[in-house]
Amino acid sequence: MSPGRKAIIIGAGPAGLAAALRLHQQTNIQVTIYELRAEPTTLGGAIGILPNGLRLLHRLGVYEKVAARGFTSSNLTLHSMQGHIVFQQDFVGWAREKTGFGYMRIKRTDLVDVLLEAVQQAKISIRFNKRLTTVEESDASVQVTFEDGSSDTADMLFGCDGIHSFVRRVYVDPKKTLEYSGMSGLGSIIPTSVLSPTTTAHITGLETTLTEDGMLAVNPCMAGKDEMFCFFSKEVTLPESGDSRDGWEVHRKEEVDGFKSTMLESLESAKGEWGDALREVLNNMSSVNFYPVYRLPPGGVWSKGRCLLVGDAAHAMSPHAGQGVSMALEDAFLLSRLLEDPKRPLDKVFDIYDRIRRPRVNEIFKLAARNAGVRRKTGPWGLWLKEVQISMAMILSSVFGADKRGLRQGHLVYDIDEVGLV
Repeated sequence: MSPGRKAIIIGAGPAGLAAALRLHQQTNIQVTIYELRAEPTTLGGAIGILPNGLRLLHRLGVYEKVAARGFTSSNLTLHSMQGHIVFQQDFVGWAREKTGFGYMRIKRTDLVDVLLEAVQQAKISIRFNKRLTTVEESDASVQVTFEDGSSDTADMLFGCDGIHSFVRRVYVDPKKTLEYSGMSGLGSIIPTSVLSPTTTAHITGLETTLTEDGMLAVNPCMAGKDEMFCFFSKEVTLPESGDSRDGWEVHRKEEVDGFKSTMLESLESAKGEWGDALREVLNNMSSVNFYPVYRLPPGGVWSKGRCLLVGDAAHAMSPHAGQGVSMALEDAFLLSRLLEDPKRPLDKVFDIYDRIRRPRVNEIFKLAARNAGVRRKTGPWGLWLKEVQISMAMILSSVFGADKRGLRQGHLVYDIDEVGLV
């Protein structure tokens, strides 16, 4: 390739914006981002970012601005339905000591805002309202054409267009199909101002409660605790009609009340001040997001010719490991390292990328699937058994110093920049 290499990125979500920034910082590649929406997306609730991802945001140069918006606390509390605390701990303490970063909950729109601002400051070209229709390759380039008739040509194309990736479905791996995980999420962002001081005082970090129907959690998602993110993860039978893959947000009173009733039914037996606090949080929801959780089974093809899939477009998994954004960041950092040498052939870049990323992605996919198990529907005795097992695991962990040795936190200190490329 010539020194003036050019790349096209499809998708202006966290994966696409982060990839563009890192390529700009580490290579001589000129990047243009294309996004199908007419403006930055307002979709999404609040996402969690763990130490391995926060460290990469720091290296991108955006951590301080992200931290100014998100809520940083790794205090995890599991509340019993009987009103007592099953356990409370800093769930990333060892990883924080190793990396210097903990856990953050931030609204997805705030994360995109910060990344978009950095992209614009770097003078990286970004074009909205561009719906991709075709991808074609020659020996020397790849060409994309959009619904409005415009087109562009580059040396390489990166599909950062999410779980429903057009680049994957139409060009790179048309045989790859999504699977429904059996789990869905109900979520809402609630202004703290509508809650009583008593309830607000209970919410100091990631507050979780296991119910017979699933897991309910509340977590501040703004630096000043101005807003709370409440989400309920549970087994849901997939609706037979309609395209529900992207989820939807409901505002109509009867629909919101219906979702509230479903969640409140799960809390009928919740006792104590925490039970009262949860009911107050749910009753103050003015809108609810419903997200069926789809994923891409391991395997499949991530590249074809001059095209490579990045982030959820390649390896979307359930959110129960909290690693979605961090996986995309790791992808972007590795890709940029590989492309830093303009003499390295593109097919070699993609082969090394695949070899390095597959084991890591498969590890986190399995972790997410295991974590989803605790959210499965159960009966009263099953719920009691889950709480006992978790409580005993925490006690044994403390007795044998597992947390001090970093057990269960090894994946949080993974550093993609230290992985050998040979």
